[in-house]
Amino acid sequence: MTTRRYGSILPCGAIAFSLMVVLSGCVFETDAPEDDSAGPTSGTETESTAADGSVAEPEVVAEDLDVPWSVAFYEGRALISERDSGRILEIDRQGPAEAREVTTVTDVAASGEGGLLGIAVRGDSLYAYFTSEADNRIQRFPLSDGGEGVEVGMPKTILEGIPKAGFHNGGRLAFGPDGMLYATVGDAGDRQAAQDRESLSGSILRMNPDGSVPEDNPFDGSLVYSYGHRNPQGLDWDDGGTMYASEFGQDTWDELNIIEAGGNFGWPEVEGISESAADDEEFIDPVQQWSPDQASPSGIAISGDRILVANLRGEVLRTVPLSDVADSEVAYAGEFGRLRDVVTTPSGDVWFLTNNTDGRGDPGADDDRILRIPSDLSAGG
Repeated sequence: MTTRRYGSILPCGAIAFSLMVVLSGCVFETDAPEDDSAGPTSGTETESTAADGSVAEPEVVAEDLDVPWSVAFYEGRALISERDSGRILEIDRQGPAEAREVTTVTDVAASGEGGLLGIAVRGDSLYAYFTSEADNRIQRFPLSDGGEGVEVGMPKTILEGIPKAGFHNGGRLAFGPDGMLYATVGDAGDRQAAQDRESLSGSILRMNPDGSVPEDNPFDGSLVYSYGHRNPQGLDWDDGGTMYASEFGQDTWDELNIIEAGGNFGWPEVEGISESAADDEEFIDPVQQWSPDQASPSGIAISGDRILVANLRGEVLRTVPLSDVADSEVAYAGEFGRLRDVVTTPSGDVWFLTNNTDGRGDPGADDDRILRIPSDLSAGG
């Protein structure tokens, strides 16, 4: 396998950002305390420029949330996971509205970065990735519309035994255009496990909706779709089926990757773009890299002709044009604090989640919040 280089990493990229917001620089936070040293790295940072335009403040959809982590939609309603409480909340996606608890995932054992993480909806089923006392696991819950709100039935565990730790649990769930369920898994502090295809750690998993291994997965009998990841937390696909993933680096580079079936993305041997000829034969480079103090990317969403990236430590909403994935631009720098997830709603609006109550932010009186950019401002152009 040879290294794929999808474009030069520019010192200062820019695109026309149609959210029509005024931006400024980035501020700092941290992905996780680490005592191990950084892996081999090289290259330069992709610097993101601030977009020009008039101010358009997002609208508040919900507030006073407790470490919200992920959003999914069912029958016109939004479901939100809370990491530490283990609750799944429902809100009217037109908002603003009071959040209503629809269930609590009883086996959640929240600690550090672990807890109730990603959720996804397919048909009449809700999927939840969470940390238990023993491991990380994925459960499936039946859903129904009870008239007054969403009703959630008894769960069934479809995958267990995913390594857990206080940090680097991954946790994003998403259904691909192929109908398969994908899950991001961190290295759980075991760096070398990310290079072990027999381990689920440090990988992106691909499974049938019942948790079984698809026959066309790249490694026979394995859920591993790609590996060599440190802590991937964002997933989405463009209209052509290309899969993108965001990934937390350690001390030097955070990444945006184009995911290939069976691909090795280098961690811990490489962090960011490699300039080693030997590595070129083995690892796939990211299409962008940023220093962690400017990024710490979590959820991503593709809206129109661009990728949106929620950044925790950088406290920005970053945009990457699909026409030039080596370019980027930032919005809302420091205005809302840490951003955990960004999603597109069924009506085309963009929502993003703050994460200032997670123990690393500076929460305001109404934190945490879900904020909405209407579709007439969020459509790509």
